[in-house]
Amino acid sequence: MEQPDPPRMPRILLVEDDTISQVYFRAVLEGLPATVDTVATRACALARATDTRHDLWLVDLGLPDGSGIELLQQLRQRWPQPPPALAHTADADPAPRTAALQAGFRDVLVKPLATAELAGAVRAALAGAVRTALAEAGGLPDWDNAAAAAALNNDPANVQALRRLFLEELPAARAEVLASARAGDPAALRARLHRLQAGCGLAGARRLGEAVASLRLPPESGAALARFDQAAHDLLG
Repeated sequence: MEQPDPPRMPRILLVEDDTISQVYFRAVLEGLPATVDTVATRACALARATDTRHDLWLVDLGLPDGSGIELLQQLRQRWPQPPPALAHTADADPAPRTAALQAGFRDVLVKPLATAELAGAVRAALAGAVRTALAEAGGLPDWDNAAAAAALNNDPANVQALRRLFLEELPAARAEVLASARAGDPAALRARLHRLQAGCGLAGARRLGEAVASLRLPPESGAALARFDQAAHDLLG
């Protein structure tokens, strides 16, 4: 009997110029397990990421040839649908942390890092990436009955009534989202998505809710908009 292929290990781009830190990071990450591509400079990171799709970018904020924030911006230009990114730094000052979070890093890890802290942050980031990949592949169910029941006091009649109302309003909401996106109006788009995401949660529209959440993340992408449109189309039948 043919054995199934083993699951693919996540691939991480580690950008770290200190040799000792490189060894420590690799040991922790490979123990997750994960495949780790290690580079020491911004230029090497860009070269490695040119033709390799990573599941996580783990980036030092201070590099010999530039900043980690600049590197993240360049990586995102090359990958319009970027993986999650974590920053790491030995600087405990809150100012660099704030700047890194505003630039799009999921979190900023301050060195020295305990093994559990590093592994936990990486696992959390990868788990979020897996949820997004499932949504992109259509792997999430259209409806989450358990979530809807919990939101509405486990009353089936309330769930059905709210879903009917949700589906009645969805065509107009879908049209508003598409029109705002195509008009290049991010403020109107995010406001409409904010309202729609609340409705998805109450109705248990899980796949559409994940698509809405993905579309709310900067930078907005045509692929995210297409996933939203398809999820709404499928719900409406």
